[in-house]
Amino acid sequence: MSDILDKIVATKKIEIAHGLQKISLGNQRDIAESNNKDALLKPRGFISAIENKIAAGKPGVITEVKKASPSKGILRDNFNPAQIAQSYEKHGAACLSVLTDVNYFQGCNAFLQEARSACNIPALRKDFTIDPYQVYEARAIGADAILLIVACLELNQMKELEACAHELGLDVLVEVHNAPELEQALELKTPLLGINNRNLKTFEVTLQTTLSLLSMVPQDKTLVTESGILGRGDVQLMRDNQINAFLVGEAFMRAADPGVALSELFS
Repeated sequence: MSDILDKIVATKKIEIAHGLQKISLGNQRDIAESNNKDALLKPRGFISAIENKIAAGKPGVITEVKKASPSKGILRDNFNPAQIAQSYEKHGAACLSVLTDVNYFQGCNAFLQEARSACNIPALRKDFTIDPYQVYEARAIGADAILLIVACLELNQMKELEACAHELGLDVLVEVHNAPELEQALELKTPLLGINNRNLKTFEVTLQTTLSLLSMVPQDKTLVTESGILGRGDVQLMRDNQINAFLVGEAFMRAADPGVALSELFS
């Protein structure tokens, strides 16, 4: 695990302890299950939204709602999650990925709630999920999917968190950075597999990460390439290799209109 992930995971453990003092695990679960009965809050189908785009011959793009990052600082001064989400939806996004981490990405749960309520596409809670409490919390705030990062989890943890998510109707995106992590990810049931092109130790980004792991990915998985998709040539390279799902964030956050940037990149 990289130094930054070590720090983030340590912070998450503190956040979970504080969260349990405010809302018990049982109460958080009750809220989550109640949301599943609410027409406006029930899960929208994150994976199906991506697969429907691909089936229609279009790219399945997961568009990020992200205020800042540890390495780049503030990405967008005029940060309005609702407006960003509406722009993404208007210009063809399949899904949203909303950063909710407070300490390292300047996110919050309210950003996901604001973004999701402003549109009709599903939202991933992009955070560092290490405990079932966070899974219940994700559904309680209206998330349609969670992210599991292999680099900061043991296999038994991932299986427990995935099972918890599926019980609540949440989809799961499992993220890997290399071949050993990919082997672990394939032990999970989720069909949605993300390959992050950013090296967690050096922060170097290369699309060859996705391409080098492609032969290990079974046909029944929906592969999402993450990070480093900056130009149309990058999109074409991936689509030429039958990779049709993308997670793109920082490039859109720096644009005057994120949705217009989306349509220009994938036109």
